[in-house]
Amino acid sequence: MDCGMIVKNRQRRQIMNLNQLHYFVTLAHMEHYTNAAQKLSITQPSLSHAISSLEEELGTSLFERQGRNVALTKYGRLFMEYAEEALDILDAGIKKTRAMTSERSGKVDIGYIYTQGSEFIPEVISGFLEANRDKKVEFGFSNGVTKEIVEGVKEEKYDIGFCSMVTGEKELDFVPVSQEKLIAAVPPEHPLAEKKSVRFEEIASYPQIFFNRGSGLRGVISQIFKDYGIKPDIVYTVDEDSAMVGLVARGFGVGIVPDAATVRSMKASFLEIEDLDYRRFIYMVTLKNKYQVPVAKAFTEYVKDYYSLKK
Repeated sequence: MDCGMIVKNRQRRQIMNLNQLHYFVTLAHMEHYTNAAQKLSITQPSLSHAISSLEEELGTSLFERQGRNVALTKYGRLFMEYAEEALDILDAGIKKTRAMTSERSGKVDIGYIYTQGSEFIPEVISGFLEANRDKKVEFGFSNGVTKEIVEGVKEEKYDIGFCSMVTGEKELDFVPVSQEKLIAAVPPEHPLAEKKSVRFEEIASYPQIFFNRGSGLRGVISQIFKDYGIKPDIVYTVDEDSAMVGLVARGFGVGIVPDAATVRSMKASFLEIEDLDYRRFIYMVTLKNKYQVPVAKAFTEYVKDYYSLKK
C-alpha cells in the first residue's frame, strides 16, 4: 500500500464526528429528512450530506426510502444501538464533568504523608466543609512518602499534596502549612528509655533505623548527623514512621521521628532531643499555573488563609 492510500484511509476514518451521530439518531427516530433537519436547525442538504458521508465511511446504507419517509436498514438498526449508547455515555460524561467542576460541587483528590492523616488532614477537611456548607464537595484520600506525593501532584493524580519540601521542583508551589518537631524513639527496655530527654550525640551513638531515600525526612536527618560530624550506623531503612517505630519497639534499633499522635500511640519510648531545635515543615503542594476546578481552588485558598506559616 502506497503512502497516498494510507493517507486517504486515515482521512476517511476521521470523517465521523459527534454531529453525524446526533444527526443519524435524530433522523432514525423521525424517519423524515425535512422534519429532522428542522429539529436539528440545519438545512436538509446539510443533513443529507452528513448521512451520505457517514454511510460512505461505514461502507453501507443506513436508510432506505419508503415513500416520503425513510427507515433504517438492517445495518442501520445495528449501528443505531451503538450510536445511541455512545451518545448516552457522552451525555453522562458531560453531566458528570459539569457536576464535578461546578462552582458549588466537585471532588478534590488529596495526597499526604503518613503523619498528617490522624490530625492535620481531618482538621483541615472538617474546617473547610464547615465553612462551605453550601457546597457539595467530595474528597479522595491517599497517603505515601514525600516522593510519591510530589510525583502524584505532577502527574495530576492529586489536586493537592501535603508533604516535605523537595528542592528543584520549579513547576510546583510549596506553601508551609504545618510543622513537627523531631523526637527520639527507643525500645522500652533500652538504657535511655527511662529518660525524658537525651542529647543528640547520645541517641546518635546507637544503631539507627533510617527512612528510605524517597522520604522527605531522609535528607533532613542525614544532614543533622552531618552537622554534628557523626556518621550514622544504619541497620534498617523504612518508608514511613509507623514502620520505623514498630521496628524500634521490637529492639531492632533506635530512630528519629516526627512528634505526631500516630507515632506517640505506639509501643516505644519517646524522648525529647535537648540540643536539636529543629522543626519539620509540612507543605501544601500544587502545580503552578495549572487550572484547578473551583472547589479545589477554594480548598487551596482556605488552607492558605488559615494554615500558611512564615518560616
